Amino acid sequence: MAEEKRGFFSRLKDGLSKTRNNIVKGIDSVFSGFSSLDEDFYEELEEILIMGDIGVNTTGRIIEQLKRQVKEQHITDPAECKKLLIDDIRAQMQVNEGAYPFESQQSVVMVIGVNGVGKTTSVGKLAGILKEQGKKVLIAAADTFRAAAGEQLAEWAHRADVPMVGGKEGADPASVVYDAVSAAKARGVDVLLIDTAGRLHNKKNLMEELRKMNRIIDREYPDAHRENLIVLDGTTGQNALVQAREFGEVANLTGIVLTKMDGTAKGGIAVAIQSELNIPVKYIGVGETIDDLQKFDANDFVNALFDISAEEMN
Repeated sequence: MAEEKRGFFSRLKDGLSKTRNNIVKGIDSVFSGFSSLDEDFYEELEEILIMGDIGVNTTGRIIEQLKRQVKEQHITDPAECKKLLIDDIRAQMQVNEGAYPFESQQSVVMVIGVNGVGKTTSVGKLAGILKEQGKKVLIAAADTFRAAAGEQLAEWAHRADVPMVGGKEGADPASVVYDAVSAAKARGVDVLLIDTAGRLHNKKNLMEELRKMNRIIDREYPDAHRENLIVLDGTTGQNALVQAREFGEVANLTGIVLTKMDGTAKGGIAVAIQSELNIPVKYIGVGETIDDLQKFDANDFVNALFDISAEEMN
C-alpha cells in the first residue's frame, strides 16, 4: 500500500509539473527578486497566485494572513516568507479525518457534475477502492441519457467486480434510483454508488431531476448516510468553481472529486475550490487506470506542487 501511495505521489508530482511552472516559478522569482517586504512585493505575489488559478478571494486571504504573520514574527527577509506561504496553503487544504463516513456506515453516494468531467470513470474507481476495503458495493447506472453510458459503467463495474443495476438507455433516472435503493436495502449493501447524467448546470429540467432523485433517496432510505460528490475537471480552472456553486443550489454537496490533474497548468484551482466553497476535495485523479484515483492528501498535494521532498519537511 505504501508503495502504491509512493507511485501515486510521483504521478501526482509529474502531473502537476505544468502548474508548478505556472505558479511556483513565479513565486520563486518574487522571493528571490525582492529584498524587502513592501507593497510591491505583496502585489507581485498576489498577481502570480491569481494567475495560477488560486482565485481572487483565496489569494486575498492568503496575502492578508502572510502580512499578519510577517508583522507578528518581525520577518524582514522575503525568503523566510516562502515557508509561511506554503504552510498557509497546506492549512487551507487539510481534509478532516472524519470526511469519509461512507466507509463505515450504510451509505448512498450520488456522483454528479457536467458532461465530460469523468463521472462514470470516478464511480468505477470509487467502487474499486471501496471493494478493496471489503465493502459490499452496488452501482446504479442512472445516466440514461448518454448513449453507451450504461455499457461504459458496466465495464467499470466488471473491472471493480461489483454488481450494477440500471443502464437502459432512455429509462427514467428516478425509477433507476428507486430500484437501486430497493436492491441496496434487500441485499444489505454497504455503499450504493449512483452515476448520474452529465447535466449542464444551467439546464433547469435536468437540475430538477437531480432534486427528484435526492427526494426519492430521502424518502426510501432515510437511515442511510448521504453523500453528494461533485466531479470537477481540474483543467477547467475557475469554471469548476462556477459549476460547483450552481450544483450546490440543488444538491447538498459533501465533497469534491478533482479529476484530470495530470498535465494541467490550472492545478491551483484545488486550493481555490476548497477555500472558496468550504467543501473538501476528497479524491484526486491523475490518470485513467483504476488506481489513479486516490484520497486527497493536502500534504502530498502541496509537497508535489512545490516539489518538496520528505527530508525538507522534517
